[in-house]
Amino acid sequence: MARQPDGAGKTVRRSRTTKAQKEEAPTDAGADAGSPAAPKMRRRAKGATATVPKEPARASREKPAAETPPQPATAPEAASEVQDMTAETLSRLVQVGHAPTAQKLAQNIERIETLGQRLMAAFAERNLPNPGVEGPGADLYMTAAAGFVKTLTEQPAKMIGTQVSYWGETLANYARAQQALAQGQLTAPDDGSPADKRFANPLWQSHPYFNLVKKQYLTNARALKEAAQGLELPDEVARRRVTWLTNQIVDMMAPTNFLATNPDALEKAIETEGESLVRGLENLVRDVEQNGGEMVVTLADRGAFTVGENIGTAPGSVAHRTDLYELIQYAPTTDTVHAMPLIIFPPWINKFYILDLKPQNSLIRWLVEQGHTLFVVSWRNPTSDFAELGMEDYIGAYLDAMDRVRDLTGQRQLNAVGYCIAGTTLSLTLALLNQRGDDRVNAATLFTTLTDFSEQGEFTSFLQEDFVAGIAEEVQRHGLMRAQLMARTMSFLRANDLVWGPAIRSYMMGETPPAFDLLFWNGDSTNLPGRMALQYLRGLCQQNAFAGEGFELLGHKLRLSDVDVPLCAIACESDHIAPWKDCWRGVAQMGSRDKTFILSQSGHIAGIVNPPSKKKYGHYLSNHGFGEGAETWREKASFADGSWWPHWGEWLAERAGPMVAARHPEEGLEPAPGRYVHDRAA
Repeated sequence: MARQPDGAGKTVRRSRTTKAQKEEAPTDAGADAGSPAAPKMRRRAKGATATVPKEPARASREKPAAETPPQPATAPEAASEVQDMTAETLSRLVQVGHAPTAQKLAQNIERIETLGQRLMAAFAERNLPNPGVEGPGADLYMTAAAGFVKTLTEQPAKMIGTQVSYWGETLANYARAQQALAQGQLTAPDDGSPADKRFANPLWQSHPYFNLVKKQYLTNARALKEAAQGLELPDEVARRRVTWLTNQIVDMMAPTNFLATNPDALEKAIETEGESLVRGLENLVRDVEQNGGEMVVTLADRGAFTVGENIGTAPGSVAHRTDLYELIQYAPTTDTVHAMPLIIFPPWINKFYILDLKPQNSLIRWLVEQGHTLFVVSWRNPTSDFAELGMEDYIGAYLDAMDRVRDLTGQRQLNAVGYCIAGTTLSLTLALLNQRGDDRVNAATLFTTLTDFSEQGEFTSFLQEDFVAGIAEEVQRHGLMRAQLMARTMSFLRANDLVWGPAIRSYMMGETPPAFDLLFWNGDSTNLPGRMALQYLRGLCQQNAFAGEGFELLGHKLRLSDVDVPLCAIACESDHIAPWKDCWRGVAQMGSRDKTFILSQSGHIAGIVNPPSKKKYGHYLSNHGFGEGAETWREKASFADGSWWPHWGEWLAERAGPMVAARHPEEGLEPAPGRYVHDRAA
């Protein structure tokens, strides 16, 4: 057992970290895409305290020990003793033959020097940064500064009182830590702070140094947040942006993000003789080299999965291919199927195999088992050659894919599903078809789909003109909204789970990224065509034209009220990308007389990929209608255990026609999952 000396000459037996216990990561990563939690550490209970004999003070060596009652050491004495004991311990290690340890450390230092050179070379490959997408524009800082001056001028007593309170708490934290060191306390008193997985190591509570670091961080975080909340700001948008920026700073400055104040990383470094730090640096160099000089932490082991081999394996064939998409028809598993075919449009900001990760949670396999002739679109990962593709090109692809499905099945009508941005585009397509008098879509389903952007939620900061103008500069430079930028934006919506936590495990602990299929998919990002991205950001998000005066496309002005087909919408209770109330508000404005809304528990991904076999998340149903607001709908809803899939399956079956002989796909162009799914963003 490694021991940590304290100021009174005693040592605390420190609990050693056993193998990291990996808990299932939150399944909303990415476009929630939710979010991996830092793994909890299993630790043995703290052992008994051992006393280390120390050299008596020079002035009392000639007196019997009984004549010198023990006195608590002062802080300077404690520090001196720690240094003396550290030197003595190192000396003893060398004397008893720990040369291999010194040799190992020397080797690791040499490896670190080599890796450092590689890292500098990798960083040199980075493109010139675009300030517009690196952080908020100067206007936000000026707004915050003006708010501070205004508050200080109008409420000086409040500002001074807050500052004095902060000083007092800081001094109290220091005094408690000094007393604990002087008295050799083994456990700090409960500070009443809320549970936080970042501070799961017992040393955050038991060791005076780490306990002081934690308490002071929490004090600083609370002071920053209260100061931000107390500012006099011009509007709610400015308040949301200042709050977002404050939270980013608070998360970034957590002591767990720094080696000197992370006990898990320090323990690991000592136990592995520095090997964990070398492995961490190797992981960092790998990530920077693989991302063109950008530091993007790898969330999952890229070598653990191959699409088409151990994920995305549902049998089928590519029935049709264009420059923009592949149309995959899946093989039936029943003797009869519903007459009306079903086509799924997944979002093109991610790969479609989120719906077919493993057989046990594959929505694609489940739909085939329910007797549907199923087609799924696999989008091309755009290159700069696709820079001028717009929303009209994607809607054209929707119509072309529908025509192909109707030709292959001999059916005049079909049912359609759109997920996330693909659901937004499906809604635009339905509005267009209505204005054209085209009834090819019999019924539609929307998964976590936003169509009314009057509330921008957690994306408020990213949808202001400084950021959007920065994206426009990116588009002008590269022709694309590159995958790295999109992934980074999504990750910083859940920074502790998707940025700092993974970085700690990879770069400070030297851990290999986990073999987790959902995180692998989350890291398999795609580019967005530049023109389409700006149409979406400006026309739909900023101007909210689809829910307002109309979104102009293909010679039509499309409105939510134009959507009139039978509709089922599924939203997720804790979705931070497409909040359920915002999804509900868009559906409420659609012109369909037959509308069903289902609210699933969990988030953007886990709430959708929620198979009945797991019995994990429940859902809410209501017949109350859409006339009195989302909260009233929720209050009138009834809760049902388990997945919403069966309820939706019943709704879909009622609108899918009679049963006919199963349709088997022809040989096609190649087997599923096709070719485009393997294209990785450059």
